[in-house]
Amino acid sequence: MFKISTKGRYGTRLMLNLALHQAVGTPARSLSQVAAEEDISIRYLEQIIIPLRLNRLVKSLRGAGGGYTLTRAPSDIKLSEVLQAVEGNCCLVECGEDKDLCQRSSFCAAYEIWKEGTEVMKDYFDSVSLQDMVKIAEKKKRKPSNLKD
Repeated sequence: MFKISTKGRYGTRLMLNLALHQAVGTPARSLSQVAAEEDISIRYLEQIIIPLRLNRLVKSLRGAGGGYTLTRAPSDIKLSEVLQAVEGNCCLVECGEDKDLCQRSSFCAAYEIWKEGTEVMKDYFDSVSLQDMVKIAEKKKRKPSNLKD
């Protein structure tokens, strides 16, 4: 089964953390703050932040209160952008992105299935914004008091 890598999952958590804190007025977050809250190695976050910065999804602020912040509103950043930045092309099989990678694509029935599945997956990730994820995170915090975290 297709799986998003640790980079994709942790990159998404990093971006969601920034979005959650931006929603409550925190202008910037250090990677050490995010690492502590998300229980992710700071060294790993240092690797993940690079493609997010290169793809202009986050920017760094220097000085007191510095750190990282989103470059756009959470509602304007799609999950597909985050995954593209840290994972590269997300597809079920390589030929789903480029039919020329496989000599069989012109007559392969499975190619059509993989291509369609890839399009459905991409459309879904493109329909989810960081703001949508913030709303989900806020709902999940509202648990009945008799349930443990």
